[in-house]
Amino acid sequence: MESISVLDMFKIGIGPSSSHTLGPWKAATRFIDVIGDRVDQIEHLEIQLFGSLAKTGEGHGTDIALMLGLSGKDPVDFEIDQIDPTVDKIKQEKKLNFGGKGWIDFNPENHIHFLKDEIKPFHPNALTFIARFNDTTLEKETYFSVGGGFVVKEGEEDRSETDDIPLPYPIDSAADLKAACKETGLPISGVVALNEKEWRSEEETNEAVLKIWEVMCTCIYRGCHTEGYLPGGLQVMRRASILNNRLLNHRKYSDYHEWREAIRNGGDDFAYILDWVSCFALAVNEENASFSRVVTAPTNGAAGVIPAVLQYLVTFKRDHCKDMVSNFLMTASEIGSIFKKRATISAAMGGCQAEIGVSSAMAAAGLTESLGGSVDQCLMAAEIAMEHHLGMTCDPIGGLVQVPCIERNTMGAIKAITASQLALHSDPDKARVPLDAVVKTMWETAQDMKTKYKETSDGGLAVNIPISLSEC
Repeated sequence: MESISVLDMFKIGIGPSSSHTLGPWKAATRFIDVIGDRVDQIEHLEIQLFGSLAKTGEGHGTDIALMLGLSGKDPVDFEIDQIDPTVDKIKQEKKLNFGGKGWIDFNPENHIHFLKDEIKPFHPNALTFIARFNDTTLEKETYFSVGGGFVVKEGEEDRSETDDIPLPYPIDSAADLKAACKETGLPISGVVALNEKEWRSEEETNEAVLKIWEVMCTCIYRGCHTEGYLPGGLQVMRRASILNNRLLNHRKYSDYHEWREAIRNGGDDFAYILDWVSCFALAVNEENASFSRVVTAPTNGAAGVIPAVLQYLVTFKRDHCKDMVSNFLMTASEIGSIFKKRATISAAMGGCQAEIGVSSAMAAAGLTESLGGSVDQCLMAAEIAMEHHLGMTCDPIGGLVQVPCIERNTMGAIKAITASQLALHSDPDKARVPLDAVVKTMWETAQDMKTKYKETSDGGLAVNIPISLSEC
């Protein structure tokens, strides 16, 4: 059974896509390890992109991620303002410092190939690295970016570094999770915490999870205070900063904490709160579209849902508490891991239901536990949220994670809150659809969905909206 930690589900990285940016970036760093000390023997390096990576890779910045990854840069802490200078230097000099170990000839126009008509059978997001050495030998590796920044090498199982450590409560389904909670008498976050102890100390886990929240908060705040247009040519205007200014109505603040207090002091009118939830989600995904630092939740394309719902919780429903934040994210991560194990979190495999739908289910469960809901109500909330995302396609205009992706995060956040409220006012014993059934249905729907609706930009809005329209 695959073991997935909360730190696997929530990864700090750089936008705009966990599968098309973060995954290839990580694959590139893995290939550096394969080459080892033979850098000075490389005569030619070539990267081949297949399927969805080829079709929408340019819009998702896959080529940029590859250059940064091959240069040995870490997406967790690489300064985002150094992305353009680093890439521009490689393009101009046609040289790349491979893993920081030595310079090789590298011209992205000639060395990165977008093979749009070729698909690998295991997963649509495939890429192959080919290094030819001066003794005529080759090193060739193929990787699959399976969603959420997870990377699988061809011929290997989808495994994490934690898989070989037995857990006291292995979870493969919602039924397993419910049984573990019943046995221990703990909420979902409590069972997750017991499993996490097998991998690291409680203090280390809490510190890492709170760091994830810190990055989310920074992303929201930055997105709410950055104006202008998003990169990529669609001329999409940032709206979070405009909405932020309008809603605050000239209230003064100097940092994130004062800003949150200023928001809270604005009242609790339904429309006001609804606008802020949308603003939080817009902020994150506008940052994501701008190659800024975000957290996979569970993916980059859906990175705004969970931060928006959690920000709603600590701003309007409960005073900020480290334990509450940690428990929210742990609960959410376990729901996400069930979808990854039994279905998919990759839009290239399942459409947008696999990203926005999963993130909404995760957020709904986390919010429900934080508001005092039972385990059954948390699972019910997750089920409701996903049930009303079933069949959602992934059809990014121009191959960019902008339209309709950014607004979909606002919808996912609102649905999560609604699902939580419904569950909190319902009797789960009378629910007709269990979470495992909706996970199974989602996977079956993903398999039935036409390929053109799976992050290819070959269908849906991507072919019906001319990218030259000013409203895009």
